[in-house]
Amino acid sequence: MKVANLTDVKNDLSRYVDQVRRGERVRILVRGLPVADIVPAGTGSEELEGDLEEAELTELERRGVLHRGPGGVPAELRRPGPRVKGGDAVRVLLDERRRAR
Repeated sequence: MKVANLTDVKNDLSRYVDQVRRGERVRILVRGLPVADIVPAGTGSEELEGDLEEAELTELERRGVLHRGPGGVPAELRRPGPRVKGGDAVRVLLDERRRAR
């Protein structure tokens, strides 16, 4: 994906549109922040949303607002929780609360 400053795009829009016609994508930056993508007509919106989300996360990470972890779910969180004697945990909890009144 080509990345260009808004000023450059404004000054030479025809050249960028020609690149998009050839199938390229152009990301427009304003003061170094991604604000828009020029994409070929007919590009699926799902693909664009993923790119925007990634760009937003990358920018937040660059500014130090967030730090991305390695991904995945730790094994200890994938195991089922403890079993409750007497059946459904919610029902047992509600019964316990009623008895405490």
